[in-house]
Parts: sequence; structure tokens; C-alpha cells
Amino acid sequence: MSQHTVSLQSKLVKSSVLSSVLAGSLALILLLAVASYQTMQVHDEIMDEIADMLLREDLRDHAGNQVDELSEQFHIGYQLTLDDLILTTSEDEDDLSQLNLPQLVQTSTDSFSFHWHDAQIWRSYIAQEDGLQVIVTQPLKYRFKEIAATSLGYAAILLVLWLLQWAIVHFMIGRQFKRIQQLSQQIAAKNQHDLSAIVPSQPELKELQPMVQQLNKLLSRVEQSLIAEQRFTADASHELRSPLSAIQMRLQVLKRKYQQQPELALDLEQIQRDVSRGTQVLENLLLLARLDPTDEQSLNKSAVSVQTLMNEVLQSLAPFIQEKNIHVLIDIQPIQVLGNAELLFSCLRNLVDNAVRYAAPQGTIWIKTKTHEFTQEICIADNGQTVTNEVLARLGERFYRALGSKTQGSGLGLSICKKIIELHAGKIEFARAEQGGLQVRIVLPKNN
Repeated sequence: MSQHTVSLQSKLVKSSVLSSVLAGSLALILLLAVASYQTMQVHDEIMDEIADMLLREDLRDHAGNQVDELSEQFHIGYQLTLDDLILTTSEDEDDLSQLNLPQLVQTSTDSFSFHWHDAQIWRSYIAQEDGLQVIVTQPLKYRFKEIAATSLGYAAILLVLWLLQWAIVHFMIGRQFKRIQQLSQQIAAKNQHDLSAIVPSQPELKELQPMVQQLNKLLSRVEQSLIAEQRFTADASHELRSPLSAIQMRLQVLKRKYQQQPELALDLEQIQRDVSRGTQVLENLLLLARLDPTDEQSLNKSAVSVQTLMNEVLQSLAPFIQEKNIHVLIDIQPIQVLGNAELLFSCLRNLVDNAVRYAAPQGTIWIKTKTHEFTQEICIADNGQTVTNEVLARLGERFYRALGSKTQGSGLGLSICKKIIELHAGKIEFARAEQGGLQVRIVLPKNN
């Protein structure tokens, strides 16, 4: 089942920038509201100023030019009348001509008002003094354009600031996460030979202190457990090998003494096999305890010929192969693997011995190799009893043996093989053989 992983660094950067975007967007909305209010106020003041100038100033002098400049700059139309006589009007009369001025005067109760005409909103201002009447109008679209230009300018500035903030936050958080990466490297460097306490970089991050303390406690407990296991292994090796060796010697003496008595010799031979099996179980247990699949670098490796190794394995198992009259079909290419010759020999011997044990009498064992672009594999198959799905799922577990099996064994051979292949950065797979028995497939990296 795959697990979905996320980057804490990316989430922190996103959260920081997102909070800034939300705050900036809110500020932009407030700014838009303030800018709209100020723009409306400024334009209303200009319209009021134009009206005052029209009512009180002599338009024949400089005031007239100033009114025209303001009118043109802010797209404001005006008209000054005395009763029904038009005294002056703006140069561009298009804006005024679109409005029904008499109706505008009748419907306007306030100095400033809004009007909808010709699919747009107008702002108008009416003022009267000493019989004079001035009407000042302006389409609101020009105010909206000014507000939009101001908002776009601020939005562009905000966008630049957000991008700059993203770069700064990404850089600063990345620098802080280097300490976590250093801590991760220190943890990854720990192995069975180095379980000393982790010393975090200075200054130490307060949030990481509880985790580092718990890791150091865990390393201390693991170290104590390994020491206890090593002592137990050494003691078990000494205490178990000594009596087994003594029994072996006494059996040899008894076999020579009673070799003339066939019935007793058979019993002694059976005892001899039981003792040998017990010795092999002990050796397998000790080997299994010493192997560490994560400690690949400490393994002494060299170029090993698979063909030579398999020939040695078959020679060592020749008596058992001949006893069951097994036919071995070999198709081995001259390939080499980078590994430990002793461990690989033990692995292949276990697998071939397992095939010999479970193959049918006068059956066949197939041994072949294949080479791929980056890997090479060794396949060992037999024509023994068909393997069930339940058995396939549990092959490689310690001490597991299929129910109903009539062959002798400790159930450790395949688990040891699995560990040995893992030490060589490879994998071992179990499947039903086309011939009816079990097929073991070993995949190892190609030796470049």
C-alpha cells in the first residue's frame, strides 16, 4: 500500500505566502474602497470649483482658460445660463447634448446627483446664484477608469512583492531545514557499530529537542539490546557447540566400537544425523543473527563467477543428488556478480539443497542464468509437489515449513538466503515452476 508524502518545507512556504496573499488581497480591497471614495471626492470638488468659477469669475480672463483646461482634463461638461439664455458652454458639447437638461434641472433636488442615461451613469452638479444657473456633468466611466488604473498599479506592486516574498521565504525556510537535513543524515549514519548519542547542530532548535532526546534514548536501548544479543550469541555458541562436539566424538568412538553390530550401528547412524542436523541448525541461527541487510558497505565483496560457484555447490551436494537419482539440467552463462563468495555459496547451496529435497525421486532440477541491461538473474526450479499460494506467501519466514512436508529441515535456509541476497542489493522471488514444483529467482545488479 503506497503512502502519500508531502513536503513540510513546501507547506510552510505555501502557508506563509498564502497568508500574505490573503492579507494583501484584503488590503487591496480596502485600498480600492478608499481610492474610490477619494476619487469621487476629488472629482466632485473639481466640479464644484468649475461651477464656482463659472458663477463668480470673469470668464473673459484667465479664469475662462482654467475652466476649459479642467473641463478637458477631467472630461467634465458645463453650461451657464441666465434664464433661458445660454451664456457659455463647454467646448465639447457632446456630453451635454446627450442629456435632457430641462428635465435634469426639474428632477435634481440636491446639488450633486446621479443619472442613468444612454446605458451609463452620469454625475451632475447644479448651482444657482443671482439668476445664473450652472450645470456641470461628467460620465462616471472616467472616474472608474482612474480607479481601475490606480488598482492595477497597486495590484502589480503586490504581485511583485508576493513573488519577492516567496523567494525570500523559500530561501529562509530552506536554510532552517538544513538543520533538519543534517539531523536526518546523522540518524541515517547510525548502525550497529555506532549507536552513540546524536549531537544536534548549534544553536539547537527548541522544537527538535524532544525528538532528539527520544532518539538518543532509543539508540541507548538499541545499543544495550545489541550488546546483550552479542553476549547471548557468544555464550550460546560456546555452550551449544561444546556438548555437540563432545557427542560427535563419542559417537565416532561408539561407531568404531560397535561396527560389528549392524542394528546398533544403524541406531548410532541415526543419532549421528540428528546431531549433525542440530549442529546445522545452530550454525544457521548464528549466521542469521550476524547478517544485517542494511550493512552492505562492511561486506567484503569481489568479482565472483556464478558458473564456478554453482559447480562447487553441485559437487558438495553430489551424494544427495545421486542418492535420489536427480537429473540436473544446467544452462549457465559465463557471468560474474560483485559479492561475497562464501555467503553466495551458502545461499546457492541452500537453494539447490532445497530443490534436491523437494524434487520427486528421479526428478529434475533446472538451473539457468539470464542477463538483462542492468541486472542478471539465477533461476533454480524443481518438479516437486505443487506449491500453494499460502506457502508461497510465507516462504522466507524464519522456521516456516509447509505442513505435510516429509523432508527434514529447520525452516531457516530460505530466510538466510533472503538476507544474503539483500546484503548484495538484490532480491529473491518465489513462484510456481512450470514443471510443477518451486521456482526461486535471484536478481542481482550487473557487475560493471
